[in-house]
This record gives sequence, C-alpha cells and structure tokens, in this order.
Amino acid sequence: MSCIAPFRTACRDGRVNSVKPSVYLILGSAGSGRRKILADLIETGLGDDSRACVFLPASEAPLSGPVFPGARRWEWHDSSIHAPLADASGPFFFVTDGASNPIDQIEAFKAWLDAQGAELARVLCVVDCRLAEQHSALFGWFEACIHFSDVALLNHREGVANKWLSDFIGHFKNQYFPCLFEPVKDGRVKNPALILEPEARRMSHIFDAEQDWVLTDADGEIVDEQKGATPVSAEMFETINLVSENLAKKIKDLFVPSDRGALMRSLIFP
Repeated sequence: MSCIAPFRTACRDGRVNSVKPSVYLILGSAGSGRRKILADLIETGLGDDSRACVFLPASEAPLSGPVFPGARRWEWHDSSIHAPLADASGPFFFVTDGASNPIDQIEAFKAWLDAQGAELARVLCVVDCRLAEQHSALFGWFEACIHFSDVALLNHREGVANKWLSDFIGHFKNQYFPCLFEPVKDGRVKNPALILEPEARRMSHIFDAEQDWVLTDADGEIVDEQKGATPVSAEMFETINLVSENLAKKIKDLFVPSDRGALMRSLIFP
C-alpha cells in the first residue's frame, strides 16, 4: 500500500514544510458522498500509524455513514470558524457545509488555517455528477469550487451521459485548469496516494504565501517601486470598477440556484 507522510505539505516552488500540521479541505455539495470517499482515502491512502482527524460541519445531520474515530464538529462564530487543533495530531480533513456558500467558507477557512498555525495540504472537491447533469443551474457552483481545488473527484457517475461528462471535464481543460479530474467508483478512488499528495494544482492563489518582489532594470539595478510603478489613469480605474461590478453581480446570482429543489434533494439523498 502506497502511503504519504501525515505532516508533509508542499509550496508551489517545491519547498516542503514538515513542521506545521497539514489540513485537507473537502468541498462539495451535501449528499455528494464525501464521507464515504474520505473514509476510503484515510483507510487506504495514509499509513497505519496515522491519526487522522476529521472536522464535520455542525449544521449537517449526525453521522450515518462511515464513522471516523475522533471526528469533531466545526462551528460558525461571528462569520469565523471555530475548530481548535491543539489536542490532535493529524493530518486533518476539514469538510465544508455542502449547503452553504463555499466562497464564504473558503475565506473563513483561510483565516482559521493561519490562526491555527497550520498549512494547507490540498483542496479536494467531490462533484456530484448526477446532480450537476440534471440541474444545469448548479454548474456555476461547481465551477467556483473547482477553481479553488487541486483535485476534482467525479462521483455518482452512474446513469450520467458520457457526452455530458466529457463536456464537463472539457470545459475546464479548455481553460487550462491544472487540477486533476479523477473518477470515483463505489466511494473509492484508484490511487488514494495520488489524491493526497500535497502538491498545489489549483487555479486560485488564495492559499499561497505572499511574495516579495524585487524590481530591476535592464542592467540588473534595483528600481524604486514608486519609480517603476505603472502610471495610473482615470480610464484604468473605470475599467477595474466595471469588471468588479460585473463580477459582483455574477457571484451574487451564483449561489441562489433557480431550482431550490435540487439543493433540498441533495440534502435528503445520500
């Protein structure tokens, strides 16, 4: 069995941090099968001496599927996440609330991660293919999640048209999304170690460390940031404001699906 070390997390430049606790973020809609997949990843993808700790949202129903030893509940406190890591060893798996806005949760998760002195291992998104195919209005929801993900796990593919699945993956491949797209069968993935490998393959840079840039001229001399700055014009601000307004409208509509029944069914069915 191929396993990974529980505390090794990687940066985009290849540097590995072996001190900070590593945390996996699990995105996906409620009822997408995340718990079953997670149970398989922990059982077959980690070493026998691993003490994985799973955080589940307090808003979801009590455990009815795979039971995780030492599973905990995370809660919202004034738009922030409360889930202390102090008395656990890890690695940690943080499962989001599948019926709430993932963007709000990702922003709060980033702040929580920094406050805990932990580091992101990977972001996994479980895609409920059957739900996505039947309700096209939810495509934007999945697209937003995949934007932040290193791996998209394609679950509930039974009965889904091959063309739809090909078009779904092709949409992201055509935009050069670097994340992995891996099929899931009966709650299992083919190579758990590949899924858990702490390598960043996401489009988003929200979890990346800030870079200190040094500006130099053609002769290699350091240039003052103010002198080397791009001139700012009124036209530039107008363009930025227009883009921001359009993006804000799209995000506002993104998480209010036209078919609310789809979300209700995703909460009811496993």
